[in-house]
Amino acid sequence: MTIEQAVLENLRELPTDKQQEVLDFIQFLKHKLPPNKPTFNSDGENFWEMTLRFRERMEREGIEFTDEDFANLRDRTPGREVEL
Repeated sequence: MTIEQAVLENLRELPTDKQQEVLDFIQFLKHKLPPNKPTFNSDGENFWEMTLRFRERMEREGIEFTDEDFANLRDRTPGREVEL
């Protein structure tokens, strides 16, 4: 039995909510891989379609960002000196 067959066999035995968790984890792992196509995924989605899907998922899961989430993220150091 291949890994793919074993995964599918075990996946089919899980309830739907646990199958979704498996899918989320797979997508997380794929996200960690170096990108091979910067604007299209394997389903042919372009950047805009992926953005819309991301926003729909954020709404569905009730995830909200506020300005406070992004406060103090900028590196305020002056950087390196440049001599011209």
